[in-house]
Amino acid sequence: MSVKTIEILEQLKSLTLTEAAELVKQVEDTFRVDASPRQRTSIIEIIEEKGEDLSVQTEFDVVLEEVPAAQKIAILKVVRTLTNLDLKSAKDFVDSAPKVVKEAIALSDAEEIKQQLEAAGAKVSLK
Repeated sequence: MSVKTIEILEQLKSLTLTEAAELVKQVEDTFRVDASPRQRTSIIEIIEEKGEDLSVQTEFDVVLEEVPAAQKIAILKVVRTLTNLDLKSAKDFVDSAPKVVKEAIALSDAEEIKQQLEAAGAKVSLK
């Protein structure tokens, strides 16, 4: 929880029953919501009613889309570092773009790899 949230929670704990009731009324008026128990609907139920997909992508593939000829050697070095391929295999890999560099990795790792490849001059996408 953030510091701000903790501070607000502590302030709420210190309210009297009357002050809490007034706060609920003000929140209802300001945000046009109904805080009564019979009206509570979970966020999940609302999303399901709208037919939205609740799944969130957690694994990503890093795809080497394009390798400009002028940056081929620099990109080749990065690919070798990321994949542990020998020189010939890495060259064949780079020449066969578009190609998946890493599969099913966390977003933070995928973004880091993307940045490394883009810094070398490659065009990269996350899927």
